[in-house]
Amino acid sequence: MKVLFVFFFLLTNISSLAQEEEKIKEIVENLAERNVEEEDLSELSENLSYYKKHPIDLNKATASTLKVLVFLSSLQISSLLNYLKNNGQLLDVLELQAIPGFDAETVNRILPFVKVDDAHIALSQLHLKNLTNAGHNNLIVRYARFFEQQKGFRDLPGSRYLGTADKFLVKYRYTLDEAVSAAVLLKKDAGEYWLKGTSGADFLSAHLALFKIGRLKKLVLGDYSLQFGQGLSLWSGFGFGKGADVTSVAAKDLGIKPYTSTNESSYFRGLATTLSIAKNLDLSTFISYRKIDASLKRMADSSYTLSNIQTSGLHRTKTELQNKSSVGQMVYGSILQYLSNNLNFGLVAYHSKYQHQFITGTALYNKYSFTGKTLNNLGLHYNYTYKNVYFYGEVARSIQSGWAMIQGAMANLTPKLAAVLLARNYDRNYHSFFSKAVGEATETANERGIYLGLNFNPCKAWTFSTYADYFRFPWLKYRIDSASEGYDLLGQLTYMPNKIFKFVLRFKRELKQQNPEAGDETPGLQNVLKQNYRLEFNWRLDKKYNFQQRTEIVRYQKGIKNNEYGFLIYQDFGYSPMSATFSGNIRLAYFNTSSYNSRIYAYEDDVLYAAGSGNYSGKGIRSFLNIRYKAMRKMDIWARYALFIYSDAEKIGSGLDEIEGNKKTELKLQIRYQF
Repeated sequence: MKVLFVFFFLLTNISSLAQEEEKIKEIVENLAERNVEEEDLSELSENLSYYKKHPIDLNKATASTLKVLVFLSSLQISSLLNYLKNNGQLLDVLELQAIPGFDAETVNRILPFVKVDDAHIALSQLHLKNLTNAGHNNLIVRYARFFEQQKGFRDLPGSRYLGTADKFLVKYRYTLDEAVSAAVLLKKDAGEYWLKGTSGADFLSAHLALFKIGRLKKLVLGDYSLQFGQGLSLWSGFGFGKGADVTSVAAKDLGIKPYTSTNESSYFRGLATTLSIAKNLDLSTFISYRKIDASLKRMADSSYTLSNIQTSGLHRTKTELQNKSSVGQMVYGSILQYLSNNLNFGLVAYHSKYQHQFITGTALYNKYSFTGKTLNNLGLHYNYTYKNVYFYGEVARSIQSGWAMIQGAMANLTPKLAAVLLARNYDRNYHSFFSKAVGEATETANERGIYLGLNFNPCKAWTFSTYADYFRFPWLKYRIDSASEGYDLLGQLTYMPNKIFKFVLRFKRELKQQNPEAGDETPGLQNVLKQNYRLEFNWRLDKKYNFQQRTEIVRYQKGIKNNEYGFLIYQDFGYSPMSATFSGNIRLAYFNTSSYNSRIYAYEDDVLYAAGSGNYSGKGIRSFLNIRYKAMRKMDIWARYALFIYSDAEKIGSGLDEIEGNKKTELKLQIRYQF
């Protein structure tokens, strides 16, 4: 009761707590619900913050430029470009309201990131002596640590964490309008070494990118991402999937882009270029070589084999350090694309080669898994806009194995009703190490499905979104010993009469199939049902104070067992004056779940460029406090204190992450210097 009293006192009396970027937070929060990785959300938050300070000139924007605004659908981007082509340049950003498909909410979201009639800097106009004055420098230094000691940091006789419990991040980025980008990133996770020997930080990433040099559209040296088509054949970095924004199932590919994420696995390292070889015709080429993490097995002939690639990026124990950078990966290829306002298509071809051979386990579900050292992939993708309909799709082939296909259409059926229809068919023996297409499974293989989504805006204040997705897995999967099927349903009603109040009501139902639990002799697969019910209110009292309340209930059932329930209620309070030395936000949450099966995920605010979903499981309270202090015009300081208190736990976590007691607290500090 004392703890609750303290938190409620803070909630009603603190006047210097808030969010720096309310609109960015809303966009990132929507993406967090699609299981996007925390590192990728951080990269997205950083990119949106950049475009808020350096808005995109709509009159000069291309489809590739507009795709960075992830809340715009592919159909909306196409409508905007056609409007500019047929009506000439925009005189004011509010003219967006006249473009088909741009509802009031979309216009409200896009306004902070765009403007018209802006003069861009070309690389050919610059000289070395004025690069410093014309460019934008951003330096981030972040430190974090849990207060309680985890089991892995004790002096254990067996496996333990060899490094310190501190987490560090140092990131420097230089940008010059749309001409130059350069960055260096150093990262250390808890339990890893920092600046040991000649290796420096545990993870080091860097790039130098030049844009728009005559026919050379892009040149990236160092680390980069590749995103083409619908993600079937070649895609790295984060992708989008099913969500309340039903249009998110249509991927918005950005081609080659510099890598700025802290994700330690989803990138290429080497050289990549995009060259304009004719009008509307681009050729992209790339070559990458890097060492990746994998667990190796030594064979009788002294050769090594591996069964899978490890993507956690964690190198804390002796075993994890042995697996670090144990396999060489060479990838090279080309992408030929025809790009215009209404019609785009591309051909992807690339070759992957690994230092050691992949083998599969003896389990039957591994029968069609990839084996060997080399893999060749081909892909053909397209999108075409005809009047108010956007057609898109991709066909991919892993040579000497399987096929994958995705085909969709998006249309504004009426000014108030939009629909998306998507079909997918991924062979059980389709193989790609760089695929991130829409699907229910984590891998793009062994899946068939059909998706239908609707957005209905009966009037300015009301929006109703819904989708239904049926999927089937023709072959076995882990913990599923026969073909299986399921469905995913979502409905969301939003009421937003003005810019200061928003009400959201959501229902989500998902059914899958799994083997019975150990000891259960029930024949066949069992249905696994999970349902979520959500009620949310957001309102802003004035330009300084904002509130968010959410109540969510989860029901989980496997087979004929008794239902499990989860419950979460939280209150967020933020204080964000236009120009103040202090701002920040605070959350007070109560949760109660029957088990990990009925856990609930909820987006959590963090220090600038850090974002993610909190995992609410068990019974207890959760609170965090974020404070931003503007020390000077070019320097900001953030602090975050986060706390879990479990009412019925003697230990928290498992394995080497286990903590004695019922409390888990974390402190995070960050400095940003811009010059």
